[in-house]
Formats: sequence, C-alpha cells, structure tokens
Amino acid sequence: MRNVTYVLFGLALMVGDVGSGVAARQQADMVKTHIGHVTTSFQAAPMEQGLLPTAVAEAMIAAQHAGLAVRSEGDLDAMKRHAGHVIHALDPSVETQGPGLGYGVKRAAMGVAQHIGLAAMTGGASDNVMTHSMHVSASANNVVARAEEMVAVAQQVQMATTAADATAHLADLNMLAEQLYAGVDANQDDRVGWQTGEGGLQQAETHMQLMIKGEGA
Repeated sequence: MRNVTYVLFGLALMVGDVGSGVAARQQADMVKTHIGHVTTSFQAAPMEQGLLPTAVAEAMIAAQHAGLAVRSEGDLDAMKRHAGHVIHALDPSVETQGPGLGYGVKRAAMGVAQHIGLAAMTGGASDNVMTHSMHVSASANNVVARAEEMVAVAQQVQMATTAADATAHLADLNMLAEQLYAGVDANQDDRVGWQTGEGGLQQAETHMQLMIKGEGA
C-alpha cells in the first residue's frame, strides 16, 4: 500500500509540473502576441500591420499635409483643405475624409500603449518586457496627447476667416507634426528621452527594438 501511495504522489507531482509548464508557455505566448500586435500585425489595423507602424505611417501623412499647408500660405481654401487632411490622419473619427489610412495616429498610439501594457501585465513577463513597456507606453501616450493638440490647432486653421488668421497657426501645426515622430527635448538636456512630455514614435520604436533584442528574438 505504501508503494502505491508513493507512485500516486509521484504521478501527481509530474502532472503538476506538466501543468505549470503548459501555463508558463501559454503566458510566454501571450506576451509575444501582444508584442506582435504592437510591432508586426494587428487585425483591425490597415493591411493588418502592427499598431506602431500604423501610427508612424499616419504621422508621416499628417506631417506631409501640415507642410503642404505652409506651402499654400495665401490660399485660405488650400490651407483649410490640408488642415482637414491632417486631422483625418490624426483622428478619422473627427474628419472622416482624407488621404490617411483611416485608422489615425491617436487610435494607433493608444493601441500601442494598451497592448504593450498588456504584455507587461501578463504573468511571467520578463523584467526586460516590464521595463521597456513603461518606456514605450510613456512615449505612445505622449503621441496621443500631441495628436489631440494637433487636431485642435488644425481646427483653428479650418475656422479661420482670412489667410492671415490661418497662417498664424501653421508654425504650431508643423512643430507638433515633427514631434509626433521625433519627440522633443523638453528638459533641454540635449537628448530626447522616452519620458512623459518628451518621447515620440521614434523613441517607442527604439524601446520596442531594445525589448525584442532583450528577449533574444
């Protein structure tokens, strides 16, 4: 009887070990899934590309049309048209028509922050993932804030009644467009960090690359 008890106890330990191993693999797979949503593929995004590449692509479109608005100085209708295109690339729920991808910088950046946060909160996430997820999330949230500010500035262009009034907002529009990707050296330490108020999409990309490298991928 004692031998039978030992055998049953040993089998229980083996089953427990197998179960914990399966759970660990599932958690690791979930971490990779959320990282993949940020970098590689997200079903709801245009062409099912990653959320971060989507944000970058939309930001480039917004910056392009902010620049075209400057080149249209003196032509109120053209400045308003390009301001609308900027808004569409930032947030198509505000401006439904335009040359953007139809997803928007704001939504994509919010998705980056959400999914990298989910990766970090998954049981078994490494210190590497948890550390860089904070950096990516902070930069992505900066982008969300700048996109919202940029929409407000572009709307001022749309509401302008003279070319001079519209032109007065173009410098801010282009400054914010540049900061969407490059970020800004807010504390004037001669570098752009990932911190709140500084990092942009470029810093989010950098820390995603560092995270992936740290995972041995």
